Amino acid sequence: MKVPARVKVLTQYRWPAEWERQSATWLSWSHNEETWPQNLSRAQAEFVSLVEMIARSQLVNVLVPPRHSVDAAAQLNGISNVKLVKMETNDAWARDYAPTFVIDQQSGELVAIDWYYNAWGGKYPPFEADQNVAKQVADLLRVRHVAGGLCFEGGAIEINEAGVVMTTESCALNPNRNAGFSRIEIESILRQRLGCNRIIWLPGDLSDCKVLPGDDTDGHIDQLARFVDDQTIVHAWVDEHDFRHKALSANVEAIRSQLPEVKLVPLEIPPLFEFCDRKIPASYCNFLITNESVIVPQFDVPHDVAAADALKSLFLEREIVPLPSKNLAVGLGSFHCLSQQQPAAFPAKDFG
Repeated sequence: MKVPARVKVLTQYRWPAEWERQSATWLSWSHNEETWPQNLSRAQAEFVSLVEMIARSQLVNVLVPPRHSVDAAAQLNGISNVKLVKMETNDAWARDYAPTFVIDQQSGELVAIDWYYNAWGGKYPPFEADQNVAKQVADLLRVRHVAGGLCFEGGAIEINEAGVVMTTESCALNPNRNAGFSRIEIESILRQRLGCNRIIWLPGDLSDCKVLPGDDTDGHIDQLARFVDDQTIVHAWVDEHDFRHKALSANVEAIRSQLPEVKLVPLEIPPLFEFCDRKIPASYCNFLITNESVIVPQFDVPHDVAAADALKSLFLEREIVPLPSKNLAVGLGSFHCLSQQQPAAFPAKDFG
């Protein structure tokens, strides 16, 4: 596996928290029939609902391979505040391969951080088109493009407004991504690229227990724990009789030991279920924050209502919007996995 060269650069960047002001959301059209082998059209219908909801409060840029542009345009027709961007992609998981946008604290300009992407450890070739997306998006916006220096994905990192980053050992330290890199080296690069001042490590998947059966990311943080403000973290949870309790407890204890002052709020995940012949790694932590709303995945199970209610009590100034995600989840992700926010910064020039 190709490993990125080590990079030493003094940081001047800041990665804003997701609840800070955004200028746009980037998505990639759901088109891969291997990702949704039995339900692509139904997954696309849920994707369209997601676009429509985000577009109520901000611009949505949707990357669409040219061969799918007519179909995408037809399905998204009539939704204002949406821009279709013709660009080749292998799959729809823009969180993981689109740029992580940071702000240059000296100039106030937007900067695109481009992690080396290898489809979660080389699991799903080909992935070259996805790997090229971050640079192309930076070029479209005419903003600075900076190599990330790590094999990483956007879904593997989470930050609050105070500059505290959460990530998982099972992802960041996995030899299928960053063989030969130590924890100290990875922390150094994350500090340089994201401007964070502290990094919290969760175990993620345990060696003898996968946190979410069906998950193919090796334990992305955005399925396990999310900041909702600087002092509150929501986390995936099950009762003590569920075999997933061991791994989830290990992750919660890791947060508690490193951030004892933080309030922890459980989001109970659904009982194990399969849909379209796949185990679904359903987690309500995969919600998406926009300027005016919090879009919460729903899996057509009784737990859906409780999760939305819990988030409603935490986001008092945003509308909580439950949206169906069961068909999208067949692709083993949900709304956060599909999206990448562009923070408000020094205006990038308009494109096409």
